[in-house]
Amino acid sequence: MNGERTLETEDLLERRRRLLGPNVSTFYEEPVHIVKGEGVWLWDVDGRKYLDCYNNVPHVGHCNPRVVSAIAEQAGRLNTHTRYLHEGILDYVERLTGTFEAPLSTAILTCSGSEANDIALRMAEAMTGKRGIVATDATYHGNTTLVSHLSRSNVPEVGFGLGQNLRHVEAPDSYRISDPDGQRFAAHVQEAIDGLEREGIGFAALIVCPLFLNEGFPEQDQGWLRPAAEAARRAGGLLICDEVQSGFGRCGSHFWAHQKQGVVPDVVTMGKPMGNGHPVAGLVTSPEIMARFRNAFRYFNTFGGNPVSCAAAMAVLDELDERGLQENAATIGMLAHGRLSALAERHDMIGDVRQSGMVFGAEFVLDRESREPASDFADLVVNEMRRRGILLSKLGRHKNTLKIRPPMPFAAEHADILFDTLDDVLTSVPRHG
Repeated sequence: MNGERTLETEDLLERRRRLLGPNVSTFYEEPVHIVKGEGVWLWDVDGRKYLDCYNNVPHVGHCNPRVVSAIAEQAGRLNTHTRYLHEGILDYVERLTGTFEAPLSTAILTCSGSEANDIALRMAEAMTGKRGIVATDATYHGNTTLVSHLSRSNVPEVGFGLGQNLRHVEAPDSYRISDPDGQRFAAHVQEAIDGLEREGIGFAALIVCPLFLNEGFPEQDQGWLRPAAEAARRAGGLLICDEVQSGFGRCGSHFWAHQKQGVVPDVVTMGKPMGNGHPVAGLVTSPEIMARFRNAFRYFNTFGGNPVSCAAAMAVLDELDERGLQENAATIGMLAHGRLSALAERHDMIGDVRQSGMVFGAEFVLDRESREPASDFADLVVNEMRRRGILLSKLGRHKNTLKIRPPMPFAAEHADILFDTLDDVLTSVPRHG
């Protein structure tokens, strides 16, 4: 059976290379061939069951019955674009914007977070007449031609000269860099702003994930981002908060992570979890910014905000509300932090533990004194967990921090499976591959 499975896997990989091109990434040393999902579980082609501790796309659970039913019912009645009138998009945007503070009361719906971030940057140009963007040096915000430049690890060789408008600042790192009140980060942002203005490009926007999730979700007190936000505002630029990973209740304490940070952004972008796997994304902003954008750019998205997408997105909000999933994120997050802290007492490869709601993980180091990153060890752990039926990943500047970001229905019994397995893996995996 194992030999047959290996041959089948190699055949699929060869077909991917031939039909999709080279360098199409897969997870894990032994890629997983998934054929079924339900709740927080996935099954592969051989019927093996995996606990999903990674995917935020199925925000309210794989194949959620309410979302599936909403999609099927609306698809069986009508699906078209927004140049025809329909109530679905209006009902959804009213409910969505009801989760934000004033003046965030108007929205554009798209198909991906990349599109949403691309529009947000164009909004910044429309409002300021400038093009300079500040982002961190360990972030990711999408893959359009413009947005791809925001990621230092994803900078294209050919970029139409757009890279000259970007400035990257040191990403926060609560384990290695002392910045308890965000003043150090704000000073770096101010320095980047000054440079853009001095060079004649001008400053248009600061874009961040409020949890700094790709940066390794460092521990931060509430309001940590406020000094940097104030620096951006003083310079006449916009604050764009990318809530693709951090939004819709995931941080537990608040529905949106920027609320935890104590700031009201000018634009909030969102994506993946919004439709539970159905391709729906978007952004929310103020009427003033929206009007300026609509007058400056002729924008239309054929599939953005279609009736089926809106039905899926509305069903996600229903699930979050009726099942108390934000509260669940807060509860499970605290449980996870306790379990990870206990593991840190047993395993000295864990240098730091961090958690914000239903996002938690541990940073691996070769030595707690030097804090030298154990990136290879993290890779060994991730792959061994996959072999034992637990799916998770790693991230951060040094790619040495476990990224555990399960669907929101993740419960205490699932956490027990996760951490009991992780304890065993940390005991058995060699420090050096």
